[in-house]
Amino acid sequence: MATRIKNERREHFPTSSGIELPVDYNPSNTEEIEYDRDLGDPGGFPYTRGIRRNMYRGRLWTMRQYAGYATAEESNARYKYLLSQGTTGLSVAFDLPTQIGLDSDDPLATGEVGKVGVAIDSLEDMSRLFDGIPLGQVSTSMTINATAAILLCLYLAVARRQNVAFNKVNGTLQNDILKEYIARGTYIFPPQPSLRLITDTFAFCAREVPNWNTISISGYHIREAGSTAVQEVAFTFADAIAYVEAALKAGLAIDEFAPRVSFFFNAHNNLLEEIAKFRAARRLWARLMRERFHARDPRSLMMRFHTQTAGSTLTAQQPEVNVVRTTIQALAAVLGGTQSLHTNAMDEALALPTEDAARIALRTQQVIAFESGVADTVDPLAGSYAIEELTNEIEQRVTDYLNKIDALGGTLHAIETGYIQREIQNSAYEYQRAVETKDAIVVGVNQFQSDEESKVKTLRVDPSIEQAQIDRVRELRERRDTAATELALTNLEQAASGTENVLPRILECVEALATVGEISNRLRSIWGEYREAVTV
Repeated sequence: MATRIKNERREHFPTSSGIELPVDYNPSNTEEIEYDRDLGDPGGFPYTRGIRRNMYRGRLWTMRQYAGYATAEESNARYKYLLSQGTTGLSVAFDLPTQIGLDSDDPLATGEVGKVGVAIDSLEDMSRLFDGIPLGQVSTSMTINATAAILLCLYLAVARRQNVAFNKVNGTLQNDILKEYIARGTYIFPPQPSLRLITDTFAFCAREVPNWNTISISGYHIREAGSTAVQEVAFTFADAIAYVEAALKAGLAIDEFAPRVSFFFNAHNNLLEEIAKFRAARRLWARLMRERFHARDPRSLMMRFHTQTAGSTLTAQQPEVNVVRTTIQALAAVLGGTQSLHTNAMDEALALPTEDAARIALRTQQVIAFESGVADTVDPLAGSYAIEELTNEIEQRVTDYLNKIDALGGTLHAIETGYIQREIQNSAYEYQRAVETKDAIVVGVNQFQSDEESKVKTLRVDPSIEQAQIDRVRELRERRDTAATELALTNLEQAASGTENVLPRILECVEALATVGEISNRLRSIWGEYREAVTV
């Protein structure tokens, strides 16, 4: 029970995870820290303080800006603009049809082409997307899941066209299908073949693309769905454990694939809890990999992660205030030791970001990096009573969740029975109720409102681009070598029906100008589609 004194602003001071904060943290209400066991030097087990000895003194985090809309040409222009402004890595947003394996001319894609990301139907689109951007020199992150293996093969095919060797290609594939069943919904295939696609990607990249991060296990979308900070880490790690177990079952050695596993977390508003969350996650992952999976390569123990500021906290009311929210969240990510960071633009509650808004979001990172001083010493809040106690508490609560999921029969069973989904839904409900009762204050929404309308300019996607993209993919089908395309697709079907790694076959398909939808449909014909069970 947290200590209270008279005349406080409210009765309770909990974090998002329900951790009650005392008036202050001090030796009487915190656990004693054993430095070597609980912290260690930066760059050493258990990596609580960071995965590199000198962290940002040696190299700053990669500054990414998530971007992609309309056509490949328009997105390419935005990428070149961001690179010219100091972005050090690209992050690609794909439209909804691409995410769920539909070509732009599919009737189910109507009205969605190019809307929430860039439309990619074929190798020619992917080539236009990266035209003039040398893939041997830039790191690219791709937010794609159900069709991740296809988009990776498209990217590699572009690299080959640029005469860039696969071992020189660097980037990250989200490739996290389990969180789609939990929180997001852009799945195609049932869980087992989806896991096969992931483990095939692990194996292929271990041989052919050694510098590629084969999965970025995403807590971001779990948090955006309404989870707490503790649930974000717990359910992300539950998914990660399932992927590791699937890879081991497929015959891969732990230290063969684990060094290229990475994570994607949300940076939310509660500064202290978020910093502690990242530190607790890093320590717990190191312990899980060493004690549960017996990894020996130090790289397998290091939790490397990308962070994005919290889109769900952005408000359409007084959108300029979102710059402040994003700054606090980005600061939490940096103080927590992130390896790369995307800062949301202030207008994203209204539309896709404009060029000006994207530049301000990038400048936020640059001010933190070059003006704030927080990047000049490693883990500057280490030893703080509050930070260390919150780190311990979050780690313990995450461990309790993982034990519960193990007792339920593992992650897949916890998803199939709806346990994880219900936990997130309950947290989202509690937060919304707190906003409605003003127990949680959202500036500009339930307090400090303004009658003035926002004058922020928003980006509008030209609706004519959809028909242009439809015409483009249809024209491609007319002029390509149909026999070569069909042969490649048939070979893919045969591989999917057996145990052969499907990645080389997908690569053959994309180089034969098969489309994302055609490749997905051949896999659908073998593996079927997932239908979420409806429970009452």
